[in-house]
Amino acid sequence: MLDLSRLRALHAVSVYGSVAGAATALGYTPSAVSQQIAKLERETRTKLVERRGRGIALTGEALQLAATAQELLAIVERAETALEERRGLPTGRLTVGAFASAARGLLPGVLAELAALHPTLDVRLTEVDPHLSVDLVAKGVLDLAVAHDWDIAPLPAPENVEQLLIGEDLCDLLVPSSHPLAGRTDVRPQELAAERWICQPPGTVCHDWLMRMLRAAGCEPDVAHRAEEHQTQVALVGAGLGVAVIPRLGRGGLPSGVTAVGLSPVPVRRIYAVWRAGAGGRPGVRAAVGVLRGRCEGA
Repeated sequence: MLDLSRLRALHAVSVYGSVAGAATALGYTPSAVSQQIAKLERETRTKLVERRGRGIALTGEALQLAATAQELLAIVERAETALEERRGLPTGRLTVGAFASAARGLLPGVLAELAALHPTLDVRLTEVDPHLSVDLVAKGVLDLAVAHDWDIAPLPAPENVEQLLIGEDLCDLLVPSSHPLAGRTDVRPQELAAERWICQPPGTVCHDWLMRMLRAAGCEPDVAHRAEEHQTQVALVGAGLGVAVIPRLGRGGLPSGVTAVGLSPVPVRRIYAVWRAGAGGRPGVRAAVGVLRGRCEGA
């Protein structure tokens, strides 16, 4: 009989594309994941992984087995959910994914509150891109995700996933404190044509949104610096190297030398809780969503 934990490890490798990614998601070491896969190979007498440079690739047989594992894990989840619903108490493990600024600015308080309210609920957090997280929920890797979207990039909604709008995250224009706009209460995009910009790399939602906003105002953006982390962007603004539009969630206090100015209209990104269809009745999911909503409404 195939071992479910080994199938879970194989499924995670198929989703994340690497042993390291699977290990992070499952809370194991990479060595432990590799051992699970090796044992599964012996159990099935089937080659499941192939070396590709410094990494590995799953064989066709492994991909087929991983698809079956996803079905089995879904059945197990339904059984666990039914038992939890009968008990009515949040318990067991709950895997949560959140985008970077939510993981920094929202989830610490949420996790601490859940631990205090429901000590038998074991919540595990993974930082993950918001659009990847929805797919990970759909595939059964995550139980719950905190994701965001913008008007130009609505959150994907697979058929087996449900979502709830839990809050909004407002954005500000950050400028050096010596900048002529630093004393303004609000600025329109048309006034920013001559600015040097600091933003995320091309292909990210934040970058694409900024390009669209400025071009709609008749400005061709001069992107001088690209950085993934908002805190790095803030540091670059503080050094007088440009301006940036950055959400408030997880931003923290601004250093001396950086001033926040309101934009008109105010850019907003929407924050969602996302879970698999049918899992909304699970007490752990209900408890986590309730705390998330309360924290977002109180922010």
